[in-house]
Amino acid sequence: MRLATWNVNSLNVRLPHLVDWLQQAQPDLVGLQEIKLTNDKFPHDALQQIGYHAIAHGQKTYNGVAILSKQPDQPRDIHTRLPGMEDDPQSRLIAASYGDMRFINVYIPNGAEVGSDKFIYKLQWLGAFIPYIKAALSIYPKLAIVGDFNIAPDDRDVHDPKAWEGSVLVSPQERAFFTQLLELGLQDSFRLFEQPAESYSWWDYRAAAFVRNRGLRIDHILLSPALAATCQTCTIDTTPRKLERPSDHTPVVT
Repeated sequence: MRLATWNVNSLNVRLPHLVDWLQQAQPDLVGLQEIKLTNDKFPHDALQQIGYHAIAHGQKTYNGVAILSKQPDQPRDIHTRLPGMEDDPQSRLIAASYGDMRFINVYIPNGAEVGSDKFIYKLQWLGAFIPYIKAALSIYPKLAIVGDFNIAPDDRDVHDPKAWEGSVLVSPQERAFFTQLLELGLQDSFRLFEQPAESYSWWDYRAAAFVRNRGLRIDHILLSPALAATCQTCTIDTTPRKLERPSDHTPVVT
């Protein structure tokens, strides 16, 4: 089974890219982030035509997440809110079970700037996320968490660690939360294998960052021990980032 994650940065804009990529890559389960549309606007028909069924937790203009599946099983036990944050208006999580696998897709807050209100919200969100994942691991042996985490786990995941030192996405507070996830027993599928140096999943639109490979690895697929034991590969597919009007993120596939 192939799992993938992709922050499409507007499904309205990137739908042709997504359809083409799905037809080529043929992943079984995909987490999409920043779909930036409400559920009633979700393009179910276009995706069903190529064999994918979707569930979505959308939001107008901002955020929004979805899961695409080629599986014949209907998704079960769908969650869209973290415990304790049921009133949060931001659509950042969608989880469902497919067969014997629990698939959790997240768009973790960016945080804007260390110390800002948005950064405080990010830490609050992560503070609710950790116990949610701990509980999920106790229930589901086969658990995959995918998404735009907006955290570069260590300096290997940053094109210029010195320039980024202390900034949002790489701050000690954010990295500590990522470490907590690994300490629960999850494994970063990308780091299960020897990888090329300077491998990133996001590049700013400005200053020719993609051409210069000045990026960050902030999109991740974390696996429970049972899934990690069967994982055979994990790659970052940079092909969609080379297209006209691309997302600033590119897919990660395992």
